[in-house]
Amino acid sequence: MHEAIERAASVFTEDVPDTELARRAARKDGAAFEAIMRRHNQLLFRTARGIVRSDGEAEDVAQEAWMHAWRALSGFRAESKLSTWLVRITVNEALGRLRRKSAQIIPLETAMMSSDKDTRSALTEAPARGPEHSVERSELRALIEARIAVLPEAFRSVFMLRAIEEMSVDEVAEVLDIPAATVRTRYFRARALLRESLAQEMDVAIGEAFSFAAERCDRIVAGVMARARTEGLCE
Repeated sequence: MHEAIERAASVFTEDVPDTELARRAARKDGAAFEAIMRRHNQLLFRTARGIVRSDGEAEDVAQEAWMHAWRALSGFRAESKLSTWLVRITVNEALGRLRRKSAQIIPLETAMMSSDKDTRSALTEAPARGPEHSVERSELRALIEARIAVLPEAFRSVFMLRAIEEMSVDEVAEVLDIPAATVRTRYFRARALLRESLAQEMDVAIGEAFSFAAERCDRIVAGVMARARTEGLCE
């Protein structure tokens, strides 16, 4: 597998645009699609992770999203960025899983003013082991991830895309198919909820939350490539 990784890296550098990689991958160039995956794998995993709230399931969502993308790649017309197109596919796959599981999603309109004490306490009460002034960043990241995980889904997906992936308001609006004003409202409300428990310490490690290790990337790529060869998507 490492030899395949090195071959893909040597054939396609960062200078090769997404549109060219997409064109080649649509013609069953497996190395081109692997290059696309390695370029955007973290984005898709984090997007999925922000919705399904489980590392293992987020990997499954990412693999399914990559397979959907490869099958539909011939229809990509570059009317939007490839990354935006991929995120939209990932969001749809993740939300579809939630619907199939009949997951309970707290209504946006009532989330902030909820009378449900469990909901409010999960979002605002101090954690059992709160961060101290000298807490290590790894511990703080774990705390941030835990607090993000209990946000209502409508807030969580916007927050992950805006704060973690640093997508623009317009990009998030396009991906989630909601007005830009709604993106801004959900994002700021999500930050307000998080700040109630984390205060100023939240920003220290926000960029490092939901780390994406090389092993996870390799695992997702290997799974997608194996399925793609079975389906004849690459030669």
